Amino acid sequence: MYITPRQRGGANAHPRVSIFVFGAHKQPVYHGSMPSYPAIAQTLIDSLTLERPPVAVCFADAVPPGVKQFTGSVPAGCRFWQEATKGVFATVPRDHDLCGIGIYTHNLEASPTAQKDLSDALKVFADLGYVRERDIPLIPVLKNRPQAVIYGPLSQIPLPPDVVLLFANADQTLVLSEASQQLEGGLPPAMGRPACAVVPQALNNNQTVLSLGCCGARAYLDILKPGVAVYAIPGKKLAAFTERVAALAKANTVLTAFHTLRRKDVEAGKHPSVQESLAAMN
Repeated sequence: MYITPRQRGGANAHPRVSIFVFGAHKQPVYHGSMPSYPAIAQTLIDSLTLERPPVAVCFADAVPPGVKQFTGSVPAGCRFWQEATKGVFATVPRDHDLCGIGIYTHNLEASPTAQKDLSDALKVFADLGYVRERDIPLIPVLKNRPQAVIYGPLSQIPLPPDVVLLFANADQTLVLSEASQQLEGGLPPAMGRPACAVVPQALNNNQTVLSLGCCGARAYLDILKPGVAVYAIPGKKLAAFTERVAALAKANTVLTAFHTLRRKDVEAGKHPSVQESLAAMN
């Protein structure tokens, strides 16, 4: 069960820094051949004080046994991200039929109706100058064609995730971007429309990505509030990335206290050295 830091410590709880469990060589604990996704999920939640659980996205050739298939209708494929915070389910291409753009970015088999919707949407986008014809090749598209897409909380996902999505604010994204820089040797790209393209971008390139969403996703997802963005982590890097997040979140907590103290002292007329500020923290 997902438990937010606020639920554990109250509305005014100080952000907690969790301890990730490592072996002798500081590698994440594995159960059999798979990482402990509940442990990784909880580490991300605790380290970043996430208000929403990490969401796993998995692509498959068929709906896995034991995974329930989605029932109902959604206005766009990104809406499955929000539904995935509540439990695990599988979708097939027809479940995405109302989202021509999402079908395109996820390389799903499109029905004639979905193909027409995509064409009509792109014409409107072009007329508005929102997506011009020369912009279309720049939109990431999944390399492979999946027959099913499985969504769910990372803590409950029954198969290795291809991409993990975090719904993060600016403070949390600060730590995430630092982890990307340390792990990948550079800062992640910041993407705009369409929001769903963040999934193929992360998976195709095996790189973390920041998505600022798009006007459609922000209309369809209640959880994508104005101060929230989407951070995508490729599944192959999940354990190593989480280790960096935990370490950097702890470092940021310590350094925030350091800088807060220095500000207070300087505003009081003092001129502390770094060593004096460090001594004052103890």
